[in-house]
Amino acid sequence: MGSDAAHAMANEHPAHRVRVDGFWMDDHPVTNAEFERFVAATGYVTTAEKAPDWEELKQQVPPGTPKPDASVLVPGSAVFVPPREPVPLTDVSAWFQWTPGASWRHPEGPASSIDSRTAHPVVHVSWDDAAAYATWAGKALPTEAEWEFAARGGLEGKRFNWGDDERPGDRHMANTFQGDFPYRQTAEDGFSGTSPVKSFPANGYGLYDMAGNVWQWTADTYRAAESPAPQRVIKGGSFLCHESYCESYRPSARRGMAPDTGSSHVGFRLVRRD
Repeated sequence: MGSDAAHAMANEHPAHRVRVDGFWMDDHPVTNAEFERFVAATGYVTTAEKAPDWEELKQQVPPGTPKPDASVLVPGSAVFVPPREPVPLTDVSAWFQWTPGASWRHPEGPASSIDSRTAHPVVHVSWDDAAAYATWAGKALPTEAEWEFAARGGLEGKRFNWGDDERPGDRHMANTFQGDFPYRQTAEDGFSGTSPVKSFPANGYGLYDMAGNVWQWTADTYRAAESPAPQRVIKGGSFLCHESYCESYRPSARRGMAPDTGSSHVGFRLVRRD
């Protein structure tokens, strides 16, 4: 796991060996159609469809942060909205906007829908939502070690899950961001947002979308000095990853995310261990 390569980020160091027991992994992230069946069967309401709880929210912001106006504390989620011009890459608020009414049913806000995206990965799901789905399905979220082992597809020491060449034979191997991040998306790979699962080649284990498309929740806690609030590890990168920004569509790449947070580029897949 991890990487000591020059392109790796600090939270991927050091490269180290781990051992995992056998497990089965879904060959694609959970889709909108699959999540819709879960909701129809259970009546489940996702985190993004509930008004935020200020008592919980204030634990994730600096002490003394004033309570937002009631008009802000409404159901919604973080949506990618490209700026019109170059912006500093140190402030994600330049391209993510809190959008009232955004949810898995309405990925860009109330006026959008998933009618034409039933085969796309479900997004705007929190870790809690993913865990609830897993319980219903009789499966589990993968550990970070399981996820990374599966993502490598049998390869060791390679930059990507298909090798070291990002675009072998000039072929796009994953749904990522092309152009100038975050303001100019050229969509050379055919997609400017999420793509239907299995749109790009599978890895050596027959698993699709282990790179790009949507970040994926894992079961593990993310610990970092710069992130004192509780977080969970997400893996895989997304359609917003670009070599100039994060290149997180590498197997070793990792991020932390608050478990009660969803966004337009985070989904999940499941494992079974029996």
